[in-house]
Amino acid sequence: MMLTMSGPGLAVVGLLIAAGIVGVVVPVLPGAALAWAAIGVWAVAVGSATAWAVLAVATLLIGGAQLVKLLVPGRRLRDAGVPRRSIAAGLLLAAVGFFVVPVVGFFVGFPLGVYVEERRRLGRHAHAWQSTREALRAMGLSIAIELAATVLAAGVWLATVLT
Repeated sequence: MMLTMSGPGLAVVGLLIAAGIVGVVVPVLPGAALAWAAIGVWAVAVGSATAWAVLAVATLLIGGAQLVKLLVPGRRLRDAGVPRRSIAAGLLLAAVGFFVVPVVGFFVGFPLGVYVEERRRLGRHAHAWQSTREALRAMGLSIAIELAATVLAAGVWLATVLT
């Protein structure tokens, strides 16, 4: 059964996708998941083969990015000599920071956790700071990968809606 979506419905889906894109960069909302869910709601409402194809493409892009954003930066960190324990310390403090200082706590907690653990492990500020810089680069790369995939998925949806 093929349904249609009204103009206001499309606007709401578009706003949710835009909020998802913002949420990738500012981790208040589950950004990529929100954008994917909005495209999913649109696909269900429209019900056409094209809508389902758009959802499939969005799923491949966003789902693939979730895997790539973990593998690529993680490998870069390991290649730079940052051990898993330091990465885990960064992730732990990022999670704590997210709840203690909403929005920016994640971005402060991750490098701080890596720095503290690397300082403990290596003993010198210069070496710990070098590892922390690599962790910041990896975090930026991870965000860029997820952002690119979410923007591409949004672009596929928008191109379909506009044609």
